[in-house]
Amino acid sequence: MTKTANPVRGEAEMSIGGITFILRPTFDALVAAEQELGSLFALVERASEGGLKLAEITGLLWHCLPENDRPTRERVGEAVLTLGLVEAAAPVRMILAQVLQGRQ
Repeated sequence: MTKTANPVRGEAEMSIGGITFILRPTFDALVAAEQELGSLFALVERASEGGLKLAEITGLLWHCLPENDRPTRERVGEAVLTLGLVEAAAPVRMILAQVLQGRQ
C-alpha cells in the first residue's frame, strides 16, 4: 500500500533523492521548527512578503519529515535546490496554511 499525503490534514509530499516523503506538520514538528526558526506567525508574514530564506524553508520541511527515516538536513536542502524555490514553496504553503487554519 502506497502512502499519499492527506491535504486535509495539512500533509504534503516531497521527493528527496528519488524517495517521496510525506511531510506532516504535527504539533511536535511545528514546536521544534518554531524553536529553531522563531515565531511561525512571523514565518508566515515573511513568506507572504517573499522573504523566506533557504535555511528557513529547509528547516521547516526537515522538521515535518518523519523522524524514523528523516534524511539529513543537507539532503533536504539539496532537494529544495533541485526542485527550485517555486516548486519547494508548494509544501511550505501547505504547512503554513495548516498553521493558520488549524485542523479541520
